[in-house]
Amino acid sequence: MWLDGLDRRLRPLLPDPLAAHARLANFENGRLVFLVDAPVWRAKLRLATPELLGAARSLGLAATEVVIKTAPPMPRPMQATAPAIPLSAAAQLAFKTALAPSETSDPSDSGDAA
Repeated sequence: MWLDGLDRRLRPLLPDPLAAHARLANFENGRLVFLVDAPVWRAKLRLATPELLGAARSLGLAATEVVIKTAPPMPRPMQATAPAIPLSAAAQLAFKTALAPSETSDPSDSGDAA
């Protein structure tokens, strides 16, 4: 919970597009470890490192280094889907007709009496 709180305090200090793609993963031994979801965001976060270290120090952390790792984004919880709309009577009849076996004559019956 402490780490989540720290992430919520540091993330707003990042530029807007970067903040949506970076998250604080750990803080230990003076190292802030951030995860980003693509190499381009890693490069952008690397450029923001001096400001990030200054902000962390202003929060009372003895931060001396920023480590940035690239990892795939965390999966989002599945959204509830809308309930299926029931088929109309005409649509149900059309499906029954389409799926009903067709009445064809037996291919072995040539229809000729010999």
